[in-house]
Amino acid sequence: MTTSPCDPRPEPADLAVVGAGPAGLAAAVTAAALGRTVILLDAGSRPGGQYYRHPDPALGAVRPQALHHDWAAFADREAELRAHERAGRVQYLADHQVWGVTGSGTDWTVHARTDSAAEPVRARAVLLATGAYERQLPFPGWTLPGVVGAGGAQAMLKSGLVLPGRRVVVAGSGPLLLAVAASLAAAGARVPAVVEAAGYAGYARHTGTLLRNPAKLAEGALYGGALLRHQVRPLLRHAVVEAHGTDRVEAVTVARLDHAWRPVPGTGRRVPCDALAVGHGLVPELSLATALGCATRTAADGTVALVLTPGLRTSVPGVWAAGETGGVGGAQLALTEGEIAAHSIAGRAVPAALARRRARLRAFADAMGAAHRPGPGWTGWLREETAVCRCEEVPAGRVREAVEELGATDARTVKLLTRAGMGWCQGRMCGPAVAALAGGGPTPDRRPLACPVRLGELAGLPVDQGPSG
Repeated sequence: MTTSPCDPRPEPADLAVVGAGPAGLAAAVTAAALGRTVILLDAGSRPGGQYYRHPDPALGAVRPQALHHDWAAFADREAELRAHERAGRVQYLADHQVWGVTGSGTDWTVHARTDSAAEPVRARAVLLATGAYERQLPFPGWTLPGVVGAGGAQAMLKSGLVLPGRRVVVAGSGPLLLAVAASLAAAGARVPAVVEAAGYAGYARHTGTLLRNPAKLAEGALYGGALLRHQVRPLLRHAVVEAHGTDRVEAVTVARLDHAWRPVPGTGRRVPCDALAVGHGLVPELSLATALGCATRTAADGTVALVLTPGLRTSVPGVWAAGETGGVGGAQLALTEGEIAAHSIAGRAVPAALARRRARLRAFADAMGAAHRPGPGWTGWLREETAVCRCEEVPAGRVREAVEELGATDARTVKLLTRAGMGWCQGRMCGPAVAALAGGGPTPDRRPLACPVRLGELAGLPVDQGPSG
């Protein structure tokens, strides 16, 4: 990059993309192909994000693509990324965890944390492709060793080539459970049950949307067939309401749920296992977006997502977003939105085929989110002593006390009264549970830093580049 005689800093890139998962990767290579200079930043050591995780090279995996769905879509874009890198159109910065974005209009600075000193990145536009993290609903025993997130179990297999256990119950809600169970079974784990809290009856209200997405139906059938081959038992409208064990999980109690997700008395059954992979969908990662003041909405699955234009602009001029930040929808939708955002940023008309594909996939994502949205009755399986905030060891009883006796009406007030959400994960694990117990819906948590930052890095910033909010 060139520098100006009056300004020693490098000339800004046309676009800074935060996140090298499906959305960010597609956006970066598409923008470069449209003639824009791009800087792509990601916390990982290789592109692909959480979806396309790579085994450590030291493990010597011969066919890592066997653990992924639609690996070709990633491989093609990674090859494009490397070609654009060689041509000088893309600068890919691995191991850069972005903690803040400052600026306005067409003058943005992206701040990242690395193992060594990192120069801030300047760009005329910013695309947030920060993905999502798992939604966890606590239950008695969920802190036992051997209880992992459903996506976490899949990540262990993809990146570490290890299983969380030999006999693994997969539980929670959402289509991810089918993929996780099929992957674990194919890798040699015994999966005694897939415990789905919502079931699939909700899809019946969206028949037209399903028929317009035959590839999604085929994908579901593929996973269903794999579970049949491995004799995995599905339990619909059931939930794990307790995990048992001493040094690690040894069994779980599974109960039937009513229409509001309340456990039906007398339906509990004990299932032996040595691991539990549990998750109730995904939550968009909006730390950077909310720090910038981007407008949000409640998505069909009950999570908070960004308000976006058809060209994927946020409410903040100069900032775009793609993928799960606009509502959880999967890798294919993320790839499509990355391409759309790149066209919009480059000032080009969005191809009609891309717009139609996005509308079709987004409709399916909304139908999926509505079908698996947690019902309010799930809090009925919590005991007073059940930990809700693991970092600060705040039990459900203390949260209820803050609401019923101290007057808390939202998650933020509960946090101030109990410290729930003040720990290392900053509410990512306990946020949905605290919001539900507080009696309100999900609310965006605006904070100036998206991740922990060394004080020395903050002290070295110019005054006009410091975090705001």
